[in-house]
Amino acid sequence: MKLISGGVCAAKGFQAAGIHCGIRHNRSKKDLALIVSEKPASAAAVYTTNLVKGAPLAVTKAHLANGRAQAVVCNSGNANTCNADGPAIAEGMAELAAQALGLKAEDVIVASTGVIGQSLSLEPIREGIGPLAAALSTDGSADACEAIMTTDTRRKEAAVEFELGGKTCRLGGIAKGSGMIHPNMATMLVFLTTDAAISPAMLQKALSGDVQNSFNMISIDGDTSTNDMVTVLANGLAGNPEITEEGEDFAVFMKALNTVTVHLCRCIAGDGEGATKLLECSVTGARDEKNAKIAAKSVICSSLTKAAMFGADANWGRVLCALGYSGAELDVDKVGVRFKSAAGEIEVCRDGAGVPFSEEKVKEILLQSEIEILVSLGDGMASATAWGCDLTYDYVKINGDYRT
Repeated sequence: MKLISGGVCAAKGFQAAGIHCGIRHNRSKKDLALIVSEKPASAAAVYTTNLVKGAPLAVTKAHLANGRAQAVVCNSGNANTCNADGPAIAEGMAELAAQALGLKAEDVIVASTGVIGQSLSLEPIREGIGPLAAALSTDGSADACEAIMTTDTRRKEAAVEFELGGKTCRLGGIAKGSGMIHPNMATMLVFLTTDAAISPAMLQKALSGDVQNSFNMISIDGDTSTNDMVTVLANGLAGNPEITEEGEDFAVFMKALNTVTVHLCRCIAGDGEGATKLLECSVTGARDEKNAKIAAKSVICSSLTKAAMFGADANWGRVLCALGYSGAELDVDKVGVRFKSAAGEIEVCRDGAGVPFSEEKVKEILLQSEIEILVSLGDGMASATAWGCDLTYDYVKINGDYRT
């Protein structure tokens, strides 16, 4: 298992592209992306649990009812959510992409991201789909990644190479997400591709299981988006025996998938709107995994903890406070807290009470760009990790005029 370059085009038989077609006013911003497999692929997806859902999610869910797809089309700058003509526009996007690629519309995954409640015109997409299809390339991952970004400040890509049945396989993906991140399935938009052979049912099982320990453990601001979606295409071109049941090959595939998704999780959390620091909370010693997850995500979601990390303030009481209201079953008198970064590690709480520590040393630790909050509950053997970011002045600035 090794990290490689290539993103969503790392696997055999995948091409991607991204262009500016005119949805966004800023012509320097790409706003339309396309990802295509050279052959039909097994497909799976997970969607937001928000009752308010973008029209593309319903269209994609219908298209994936047979567990197959061959392409993804996605625009940024407009979420196509809460629009009366939303479903027709989403279907129109699929039709336009299908015509340009010589596919059936039902084999196209559709996604949108951007402002909610503003009408999305098909005209710029109609004008841009031809040039977009012509730009498809095995080197197109970066362009496609840029085209799905909104308030993101950097691209989010990852890929790995691994072995299945004596064959070399690859799995990669791109993601976007910077604000409105508090998923209950996945996060914002993530598109994954692999040349491994795996049945649609097992692909869905893998993805649904993975997001519980990856994307569902991120929080930027506590808002669950209306357009969250993660999809994965598996075209089988690696030539491995198809995975149709659990076993050693499925476990290897799950490890590859999780390696990519956790990398993307960290990218998303570290690029939170206005963020200056990636926060990782690792909880150990929990009674069971459920309680470990509840505790870790509560700390990551705490606005006061996030603000303290922004200010490099070792206010560990805010961590205990977040644990206390989390709903996790724990004994406060057994809780320990440590802060860790590239500058070192320091204990600040033991058995639910403060311990003497150097304010100068902890300040140095908390001034780093990646901070680990290590929580020990002392109740069992279970553990969990969650990711988030600090809360800064810029978060309010970005969201104060996001629409206008």
